[in-house]
Amino acid sequence: MTSTTLYIHPNYPTNTIRYCCAKRDRTRHGVARTTGTIDPSSDSDYPKNITHMIPTADPILSLNPETLPPSALHMLSLSPKAMHKMSAISNPLVSPNAIPPRTSSNGVPTSLSPTPTKSVLRPVPEGNWLSQKQASAKAQSSNPGYGVMTAPNPPPDPERYAHEDLDFTAKRSWNGDKESVVRGPYDYVISHPGKDFRAQLIAAFNAWLDVPAPSLEVITRVVGMLHESSLLIDDVQDSSELRRGFPVAHNIFGVAQTINSANYIYFVALQELHKLNNPELITIFSDELVNLHRGQGMDLFWRDTLTCPTEEDYLEMVGNKTGGLFRLGIKLMAAEANGPTDCVPLVNLIGLIFQIRDDYMNLSSKEYSHNKGMCEDLTEGKFSFPVIHSIRSNPTNLQLINILKQKTSDIQVKRYAVSYMESTGSFEYTRKVVNVLIERARKMAEELDEGRGSTKGIQKILDKMAVM
Repeated sequence: MTSTTLYIHPNYPTNTIRYCCAKRDRTRHGVARTTGTIDPSSDSDYPKNITHMIPTADPILSLNPETLPPSALHMLSLSPKAMHKMSAISNPLVSPNAIPPRTSSNGVPTSLSPTPTKSVLRPVPEGNWLSQKQASAKAQSSNPGYGVMTAPNPPPDPERYAHEDLDFTAKRSWNGDKESVVRGPYDYVISHPGKDFRAQLIAAFNAWLDVPAPSLEVITRVVGMLHESSLLIDDVQDSSELRRGFPVAHNIFGVAQTINSANYIYFVALQELHKLNNPELITIFSDELVNLHRGQGMDLFWRDTLTCPTEEDYLEMVGNKTGGLFRLGIKLMAAEANGPTDCVPLVNLIGLIFQIRDDYMNLSSKEYSHNKGMCEDLTEGKFSFPVIHSIRSNPTNLQLINILKQKTSDIQVKRYAVSYMESTGSFEYTRKVVNVLIERARKMAEELDEGRGSTKGIQKILDKMAVM
């Protein structure tokens, strides 16, 4: 008895079919192999007694029908005549190594056993099986339309690199789709806006500085870009989970892409400043970003080394870190302003008030708990203003510093830490410091105003920052 397996080469031109025919004589266990081409429109070209048709990228690798797994047996979408020719082909999914039927003790097949198919009953060598698997994977990867016979693409010409324009930094190669990829984390964070405190502060100070509208628009935009991108970095460094009640960007886009996006926006902001054609603005920009990173570096150092700073060290850190962006905006305005008013001392004071109040609210406000998580500063292990006061009020008690060391998310432990800080008077002390600084800022604003009646915006901001 003779059977024939036809191995089709799918990448041959569509007017012919390249094949390798393996003909096996079951009585002699022999395999005869031939190769050739077929005209799909001709009935006479097909080999006789075809039992399987198998597509393969390289027919030379697939000559032995006994080594093919059942899943490799496929029918090709051929011409109508060819399909008619194949109508009598056996089921291609029937295994050539079928399991023999179960029999009773006297050798009689059981009634539940399926009708056995003819079996070769020879195990497939592992090496042949692996080679077939690799050949099949190669065929599918090289030809996405597996059953469709198409001509292969020509290989790329390396000589094109000798003459093609390779200036990919030119604007022609950058488009909106690529821009949206790089800006993705930044666009995500600005889609959940905050209270826009910095824009309010700029508008309040402009009552004194009177910056031309085009310059003020650029400065406001630059400060906003720097603030939002710095939040992306902060959330990564603090291992935060929520920002304004939404998942942090790096938990959506990944840490690497988020950091890159934040740094990218820093330089996009710098490009915006160049539009104002004022070299002083570039100096202010670089100076205050240096200060910002100095402050952030010390804050991270204390946290990661479990070093409790003094209040004076803390105030210096805040002046660099939080005050840096506040100061940057006001200094940029002053450089573009029509008057000589020096607002830096007042904005430094507002920066201190803002950060100390933020530390207080993080440990006591339900709104902060919703937007950032309950007492997130404790989970971060941060030496905030109330924490510093509490630790230094009783240096021999190591409970709070050990809680910081754990960076716990346990609600009960956090509640205990808050209770402990209340017992040391740290929240009351923080409230008093904030309110004293607010009164000092009010007086400074009146002195700066010199009776012009332009303090309304600043006074409104200070009213919002008071804590009870």
